[in-house]
Amino acid sequence: MPTRSVAEIEAQLVGLRDRIDAIERTWTHPVEVLAVTKGFAPDVVELAVDAGCDAIGENYAQELLTRVPVLDRLGERRPTVYFIGRLQSNKVRQLVGVVDVWATVDRSSLAREIAKRAPGARVLIQINATGEPQKSGCEPDGVEALIDVCVDLGLVVEGVLAMGPTNGDESAARQAFDLARRFADDHDLVVCSLGMSGDLDVAVAAGSTQVRVGTALFGPRPAR
Repeated sequence: MPTRSVAEIEAQLVGLRDRIDAIERTWTHPVEVLAVTKGFAPDVVELAVDAGCDAIGENYAQELLTRVPVLDRLGERRPTVYFIGRLQSNKVRQLVGVVDVWATVDRSSLAREIAKRAPGARVLIQINATGEPQKSGCEPDGVEALIDVCVDLGLVVEGVLAMGPTNGDESAARQAFDLARRFADDHDLVVCSLGMSGDLDVAVAAGSTQVRVGTALFGPRPAR
C-alpha cells in the first residue's frame, strides 16, 4: 500500500492540477494527470480512483495482471488503463482485455501483434525524442512509417509518448518535447503524453496533454 491516504492523494492531485494550471503556455487543451501505480500494492488503483484519478499507467505486464481483481471490482468506476512500459510482443496476449491504450508502440512487430490480438486497439507511438540509446522508442525518422503501419493494421493511433533526457537538462527536454509535439500536430493526434514529476513544467509548456506521475501522488515506492 502507498504511504498516503485517499485524502492525502487527493490533496496531491489537486496540487498537481493547480501547478499545471499555473504554467504559462499557448495551448488551451486540458492536461490529464496519469497516475503511475507501478511498485505499489494492487489496492493503490482503488485509492487513486477514490482520490479522483480516472486513468492509470502501468509499466510491467505481470504487475498489471495483479490489478485485474481490483479493476473488475471497480465496475463502472474502472479507470482507463495505459500500458506505459517497454513491452515485449509475447506479453501482448496476456494483457488483452486489461489494457485500454497501448502507449509504447515503438516498432512494427509490436504493432502487428497488438492488431492480431486486439483488433482496432487504441495506441500511442513512443518516440525516442532525446536520442539516448538506453531509452525505448521509435527513432524520429521512423515515426511516419510506423504510424502508417499502425493505420494500415486498423489500429487507432491517438497520439505520441516521449520522455525527457535522463540527466534532466531543461533545454534538452524542451527540444525533445517540441519534437514530439510537432509529430502530434502534423498528424492531427489528440494525445501528446510528455513529462513526469521532474519535468512536467517544461512538458506542459511544450504542449503536453498528459503527464505521467507516480511518487508525487502516492509517496515513495516500496522497495521491490
